[in-house]
Amino acid sequence: MDPVQWLAVTVFTVTILIVISNRLDSTLAALAGVAVMIWLGVMTETDAFGYVDWNVMAILVGIWLIAGYFGRTGVPSWLSVQALRLSGGHPGLLVMILTFLAGIVSMFVDNVVTILMMAPVALPLARAMGIPATPVILMIGFGANFMGTALLIGDLPPQMLHSVAGAEFFDFVWQHGRPSSFPVLMITFLITLAAMWAYGFRGRRRVADIAALGIDARIPNPLFATVVVVWFLGTVVAMSLRELIGVKLGFIALTGAVSLVLVLALLGERVKAASFEEALQELDWRAIFFYIALFALVGGLEKSHVLDLLAQALAPVFRDSYALGASLLYWVTVPIVGLVEHDAYILTFLYAIRDLGQAGIEPWPLYWMLLWSGTLGSNLTVAGAPALYVALTLAEKEEGRKVSLREFLAWSVPFTVVCAGVCYALGMLIWVLPYAG
Repeated sequence: MDPVQWLAVTVFTVTILIVISNRLDSTLAALAGVAVMIWLGVMTETDAFGYVDWNVMAILVGIWLIAGYFGRTGVPSWLSVQALRLSGGHPGLLVMILTFLAGIVSMFVDNVVTILMMAPVALPLARAMGIPATPVILMIGFGANFMGTALLIGDLPPQMLHSVAGAEFFDFVWQHGRPSSFPVLMITFLITLAAMWAYGFRGRRRVADIAALGIDARIPNPLFATVVVVWFLGTVVAMSLRELIGVKLGFIALTGAVSLVLVLALLGERVKAASFEEALQELDWRAIFFYIALFALVGGLEKSHVLDLLAQALAPVFRDSYALGASLLYWVTVPIVGLVEHDAYILTFLYAIRDLGQAGIEPWPLYWMLLWSGTLGSNLTVAGAPALYVALTLAEKEEGRKVSLREFLAWSVPFTVVCAGVCYALGMLIWVLPYAG
């Protein structure tokens, strides 16, 4: 490598280590890393700005705005109470249904937002049924972090795949004549929930009289809830038809968000919705700036051709044995993203796989194996997924004690091992082996 490439790798590595160590605010560290790359001549400020995918940023802002209003509708609370009734008073089954609900919601809503919506409702249910708060909230956190990659709009990794490889909405359901992310992850999710029920929730005593618990949830303003849900679904449908509409996904998401705010403002007192200013203030701007810096940091590696070198180093492995290369990519990723913030890792290797594709190696099975392992492996510790830190904090606050690392790993390790193993088997059978032959 030449001196500029060494500078790029050094600044990138030091920045990510600072982010992992949590000694400084992660957003501040990432922005500082971008500034250092620019001042050292790895790239110009214009390059840094150009490497940011502003379409992805627009998707995040638009969907988060709509999700903020969705959280105020009371629909998550109503769904949780329906889960209680569906469980028939079986505590273990209730936890599995709540976890499944969190996974479904996280396909459309950021995983942290999903946890913040679901936990306040799940905790009273857990108290009433005598279930400890920690496993309940952790399972909701695992579920929310699990399904974000099932569809295009739920989390950053699928949006990065859209940015790097051009994956569209329906590519996450069916691509190249075979099932892709949604069906693979849904099957994996259901098998994992069954395993976790057998592992930690099977023997819980049934509550015979659910009505005696006195738990109920009504949607406070049906008109407000109807408008928000209809707009949310309409935006998702429009995004799924992006290729027919012919505009960027970010523009569709922002159009949905802005038009929703406008309609709510026109309805006024009949919906009593938060103002546009209040909605903007509730956005996680730190996360948005972190993602902006992340694109620019990886752009520095791209500008200095470090990712070309990485692709050249990996190419012989995949040429010699495509199945072995995909397996190594998958199982090396799982533990790494359990300790490293997974978005940076995934984005870096998405670019490397793209370069492998340009060298004549089929990229799509590798894209999917990277995305799945990078998402599922991040459930191992709170370092891999900030959403789990939020879940852990809520559990500790509810129980009034610190949850030990041993207790956390007692739930996270079985969950991660089962889901990673099942998804690997499905990914190899459906995607890797047909191309390896």
